[in-house]
This record gives sequence, C-alpha cells and structure tokens, in this order.
Amino acid sequence: MGHRLICGLFGRSSSKSMSKLATMAKLALLTEEGHPRLGLALTKVELAIIEQKTLDAYAMIEVYCHLLIERIEVIRDNKECPSELKEMAASLIFAASRCGRLPELEKIRQMLTSKYGKDFAYNAIEIRNNCGVHPKMVNKLSPLPASMEAKQNLLKKIAKDNNIAYDIY
Repeated sequence: MGHRLICGLFGRSSSKSMSKLATMAKLALLTEEGHPRLGLALTKVELAIIEQKTLDAYAMIEVYCHLLIERIEVIRDNKECPSELKEMAASLIFAASRCGRLPELEKIRQMLTSKYGKDFAYNAIEIRNNCGVHPKMVNKLSPLPASMEAKQNLLKKIAKDNNIAYDIY
C-alpha cells in the first residue's frame, strides 16, 4: 500500500527509484555514529525554540490581562495611561499586532488605542523609544530565527536529558 501511495504521488516510477526514495527518507531519520543528524536536529530544535517563545509570550499576555482586570478602575478613571500601567498597555497592544490567533487581544488593542490614542498604540507597535513594551515581549514575538548558539545549547540539553553522547563539532 505504501509503495503504491508513493508511486501515485510521484507518477509512474520504477521500484528501484521508489526504493531509493524510501532509503533517503530513512537516512534522514537515522543517527550517525550515535549523533543525531545535525540538519534535521537543528530544524526540530528551531521549531521547539519558536514554540517555547510563543508559549512564553502567551504567559506574559496572561499576566498582563490579569493586571488589566485588577486595574480596570484606574484605566477607566484616567484619560492618559498611568505610568504604572504603561508596560501592560503597550505590551498588550504590541502583542496584538503580532498574535493574529487571539481575536480577544485584538479587541483589547482597539479599546486601549481608543482610550490612550493612536500615537500611544503606534509607538508600541513600532517599538519606539520609551514606548513601554517590555523587551522580553519583543524578543518572544520576534520573527528572527534562533541563534545557532541557542539551537546548539538546546541540542546539548536534550542530549544530556536523554543520556545521548553528543558533541557539537
């Protein structure tokens, strides 16, 4: 069945070419002298780093939402954003501009923009000087790929946690 499926995907191919294709796929999954293949491992590690950064950003958003709820009267009673709430408001606005999967956050952004003005929101979204967005939030929602050092450190940790001999060369 699997061979037929592969042939169907790649047109009429010989058994020899399908066998070679299957071999290449297996090689991509194997280890080399006890070391994970670096390319595949680094790709998986990069995905894990992106996922962890996203989870960290969501945790920060959750904390800011709790703060917003706790301080709703202060927000209601002040036309300008109080300095003690600037980080929360700016960080939520910034996060909303980068987290399309959270429609409630977009509504919060709209409401905070209406309350504190378009300039306040623009400064947060564009990360202008003294905008108030927490640098950690900027880092967690950054589209930049993880550094090679971060990937290698995570690979080392995974190898250590799983008792795998792994030297990065």
